[in-house]
Amino acid sequence: MTTTPNNLDYDALANLFWEQGFIVIEGFFDAKLMSETQSSIMSHFGDSPAYEHDQRFIDLSKTEVIPWFPQNQGHELFDKLENDMRLKKLTSQILGEAWKNQYCMVMFSKEGSKGQAWHQDCPPENSTQFNLNRLVYSMDVDHELGGQVYIRPGSHRLGALTQGPLFEDFDDQIVLSPKQGTLVLLHGHCWHRIGELKGKYRVSTNYRAAPRQAADSITDICVYRNMRYQFSTAKIVG
Repeated sequence: MTTTPNNLDYDALANLFWEQGFIVIEGFFDAKLMSETQSSIMSHFGDSPAYEHDQRFIDLSKTEVIPWFPQNQGHELFDKLENDMRLKKLTSQILGEAWKNQYCMVMFSKEGSKGQAWHQDCPPENSTQFNLNRLVYSMDVDHELGGQVYIRPGSHRLGALTQGPLFEDFDDQIVLSPKQGTLVLLHGHCWHRIGELKGKYRVSTNYRAAPRQAADSITDICVYRNMRYQFSTAKIVG
């Protein structure tokens, strides 16, 4: 289900989020702000930046994404998006009033990227320990470009990812093609992946948040179909 930012029903959106593990709101951010954001991102990355993760992680996880944390470098434009009062209100409706920001991470994929294999952003064994992905799209992502978002609705209640092919198609998966200005909220336990990139590049910006009771390191371990990987130690832990 896709909605628009006019007359947002925050209670209904929160209920939908908890039912399916994600929500999509098209046109949440205006085109001018998104163009400024896209320009800032491309000024940082250029057309073909180098991968930062070690090659073993890339080979095993099939996560061909280059991260950037712009707020750590004082880029105030990204504060403007994070401080949007509608985004804060919607986040509070989903997580409760005492939620916390984690960090802002821009994700860049370059031409030829396989995308990202099926994964969960944090271990799902404890339902109270999760993160909330708040994904902002400053450019169109569609079938021609590639890099679409694959999600299994309701999978935030299914437990850990099963073993199997890293890019398997599921009968119940849905495929999102976010347009510029779209906001996608995604539960960290939801099974999701990114499709192969056919065009020159793809970017999105993730304003991660978490409920008050979640550990600050909640996203340190990512769950894949073939391993669990801990970013702080750069080691396979499961």
